[in-house]
Amino acid sequence: MKLSKFETISVFFLLLAMGACSENNVDKKTAKATNASSQSTVTPKATKTKASASAPVIKTDKGVDLASKTIRIGVLNAESGPVAVIGKPFGSGKQILADQINAGQSGLLPEGWKIELVRKDHGYNPSKAQQGFDAIKDDVLFLGLSFGTPTTLPLRPFLGKDNLVAYPASLSSLMASNKHTPPTGPSYVVEASRAMDWVIDSAGGTDKVKAAIVYQQDDYGKDGYKGWVDAAKAHGVAIVAERAVKPGQASMAAEVTALKNAGATHIYMAILPTNSAKLLGTAAAMKFMPTWVGATPSWLDAFFAHPKLPAAVFTNYYWANGLPFWGEKVPGMDKFLAAFKAHGKDARPDFYLLMSYIQALFSIEVAKRAIAAGDLTRAGYLKALQSTKDFTAGGMVPAIDMTSFPYVVSKKTRVLKPDFEKKTWSVVADYAAPKN
Repeated sequence: MKLSKFETISVFFLLLAMGACSENNVDKKTAKATNASSQSTVTPKATKTKASASAPVIKTDKGVDLASKTIRIGVLNAESGPVAVIGKPFGSGKQILADQINAGQSGLLPEGWKIELVRKDHGYNPSKAQQGFDAIKDDVLFLGLSFGTPTTLPLRPFLGKDNLVAYPASLSSLMASNKHTPPTGPSYVVEASRAMDWVIDSAGGTDKVKAAIVYQQDDYGKDGYKGWVDAAKAHGVAIVAERAVKPGQASMAAEVTALKNAGATHIYMAILPTNSAKLLGTAAAMKFMPTWVGATPSWLDAFFAHPKLPAAVFTNYYWANGLPFWGEKVPGMDKFLAAFKAHGKDARPDFYLLMSYIQALFSIEVAKRAIAAGDLTRAGYLKALQSTKDFTAGGMVPAIDMTSFPYVVSKKTRVLKPDFEKKTWSVVADYAAPKN
């Protein structure tokens, strides 16, 4: 296939994937802000208030209205921009859980408590993320979502200043080193290191591997780069090519040419799914078919969705991931699927929606424990967070332990292969910690 002809196919393929995801309409309606009189009960200093004569005393400061039992939660997301295909399902995951709680009798919070989401779209732009943060920081108890590595890391000093917990849509290893950015799963470094172990085992030895990497020029890509390169050095594997790319880069022809000329046999992808489609499609068109292993954000479930999607492009693609996939036979999945059916509205099944929902479950469990402790201030919420060590999302994930710092959620991840016929995954290497 000529490259010029492929470029047209690649763009069409990318549009299919993005189009499938763009139909994942996020319900952006949130509850109306509490009225001025109720807002007057929320003050910077912690106060002790009784919701009723029989209710226990609960301390609050920001983002909580005891009169209506409402917790306001910030959502800094990428509803637009180069990663909206991931940001939109992430937003849906938060909304589904909020709707589930607000419908009543979920058991996720004490009966009568409600959730109000306060949303800001930063489009994966760090400066807009800062603006969004500044706009809502005084109105919320915590940030249930801060989307992206390069948009969350610059906020860390301000999160510390305001004692505000922010749950990142990022697996950067740097998140675990800040007490206000608790991670959701094993880091990009762990994913890449585990991927290198599998590559060596599946190839039959280090001498069979000529490793290369394509990584994004930001903190997300550099985290994957570190894990892959450090593991290669530890095992004595040669790195024959390194290619740094930009989000939404127009063409991957130069990258594929360089990888092919270097004789790369196993290539790690610390990139976004929009770039994954172009990279793998260009390689297939150039008849270059090495083994590809992608970090968690390299994949999009929309790649499964369209009958004309060229599955052959993913023939040699594998996924390093430490979280459950959609519909996996694990405890707790049935309850999630029931919530999705009841409150998912027009949302499509999507791994990132599931990942977001699991993260939201944890954030609400922390709030529940803070309420039980009688301290729903920001300090009380952080204390409840750092005393949690037994949360499993109903069995969907290994027990999350936040009692040590820096946080270590998990050091184990696995390698999966897409099954396009069944639109699901097969496990080619089970959960394990990296060897190096």
